[in-house]
Amino acid sequence: MPSVNEGEISILIGGRAGEGISSAGQIIAQLLSSLGYRVYMYLDYPSRIKGGHNFAIIRGADFSVGAVRETVDVLLAMNKETIDLHKKRLSDNGAILYRADTANVAEGIGVDMKGILASEHAPPVMGNTALLGAFVRSAGIEWSRAEQVFRHAIPKEIELNLRVAHRAYEAGTELLTIPPLITKRLPVVTGNEAIGIGLIEGECLLYCGYPMSPTSNLLHFLAVHANHLGMQVLQPESETAAILIALGGAYAGARTAVGTSGGGFCLMTEALGLAGIAELPVVIVLGQRAGPSTGLATYTAQADLQFALGAGQGEFPRLIAAPGDADEARWWTTTCMDLAWKYQLPAILLADKILCEGMYSLDPMEKPTLQVVPLMAGEVEHPYLRYAMTASGISSLKFPPYKGEVIRVNSHVHDEDGITTEDPQVTRAMADKRAKKLQGLQEEIEKMEPVQVLGIRDASTAILCWGSNKGICAEIGRRLGLRVVQPVVLWPFPESCFARAMEGVERWIGVETNETGQLSRLLRQFGYVPEGVVLKYDGRPFAVEELEGELKGRVA
Repeated sequence: MPSVNEGEISILIGGRAGEGISSAGQIIAQLLSSLGYRVYMYLDYPSRIKGGHNFAIIRGADFSVGAVRETVDVLLAMNKETIDLHKKRLSDNGAILYRADTANVAEGIGVDMKGILASEHAPPVMGNTALLGAFVRSAGIEWSRAEQVFRHAIPKEIELNLRVAHRAYEAGTELLTIPPLITKRLPVVTGNEAIGIGLIEGECLLYCGYPMSPTSNLLHFLAVHANHLGMQVLQPESETAAILIALGGAYAGARTAVGTSGGGFCLMTEALGLAGIAELPVVIVLGQRAGPSTGLATYTAQADLQFALGAGQGEFPRLIAAPGDADEARWWTTTCMDLAWKYQLPAILLADKILCEGMYSLDPMEKPTLQVVPLMAGEVEHPYLRYAMTASGISSLKFPPYKGEVIRVNSHVHDEDGITTEDPQVTRAMADKRAKKLQGLQEEIEKMEPVQVLGIRDASTAILCWGSNKGICAEIGRRLGLRVVQPVVLWPFPESCFARAMEGVERWIGVETNETGQLSRLLRQFGYVPEGVVLKYDGRPFAVEELEGELKGRVA
């Protein structure tokens, strides 16, 4: 009986929309995590409520993973289409389990879902539960472990689901062995959930979002937990309303955040400028997907970096951070909130579909050593000047009602008291004030960990990546003997930290999922020119074998 080689396993489950492919994939991820594996899951689905082909690939390994392979060890098929589309991915010793009444594959094992569901008077939607039960048996996983995972992961009709899964388990056949690993078992979360945890830890009191993939599930996650956290979660009528409500909340003293994607962020850009000139703190979670316009609504891209850098007319300070996995998403979300409030400016957390909807092992103890240094509030003189000039550019932030004072917010150029002005000297002074804040923000970021060095740290050839390409580049960098440099903060760009990360690099290649190499374009501003770029822009992420093949030819 074959066993999983080298502490790694990949499983693909597929079917039609509405057959619970996502939830089944998440349960498989939880099963692998319970065995001690580090987990990553990629979910692929068209922009359709019913029909269309959905599939999830779940990869577990004895090292941190952030990408999937083209090859899979187990293929779980809810219909014949899944077998037809993905059979070519199967490894030499791979196993196929399929719904027996819709397909007939000589080298696979049919699961009598129809008979099992009928015997338990279970609805058709529980077909995925039967397939999971058969998978548990096929993988040599004991029933007691599976039952524990099912009870934790299935929110409704758990006893009926367990009976269905156990019938399939009893009728199944052991095909391979997934051995448990002796490692610390970590919780598995989506990137959206990690961002949500970061917002909660950042003391967010108001979250506004209009549903737009890939950040829709962030809205759902926070809404479920809002009541017991004392948080307000709102779904207004539009993206414009979402950010304006958030800015109103910030004016009143509530830490606020909004979630959107590129099309929604387009509608928020005027309000982004309002946040800039009115010095209102807000965190914007920008989940990138393939565009332009509606583009591929449920697929991925890293195509909004240049947009985020320049969104909003005029010039004003902003923070842009692009985390690469769940651990970074959690911590940098909290950090964005803290920095936005310290420096009174908008912060953009630049994610994408791969990060937002992917599942990762999250280490609850993973925390950088350096935290945001809080601003020491001084005495406020009367009358209170909302935009008082200071050496740092940061004015004391007070909220209404404030006894005996009027707290003004103004979208026009204004003086220290928030009164509209067109005076050229005041105009320049206020622009210089905002510039001082950006300088202070950059100096503080340089003391953090804004640039990660992965792979082989002293190699002279480097891969440059950002965001969700972190995991795959780190893995390939180790295998090919390459340094991997990943700037997490993209603006204000941490020049000193980046220069240290690049010391000894003789040539570098950019890896991005966009058409024009947007990070490479940004780096040219600071004198860094790539030897080449590897780009992917079909809406899908790089697979390990695919990117490794591309890079081998360039670094040989």
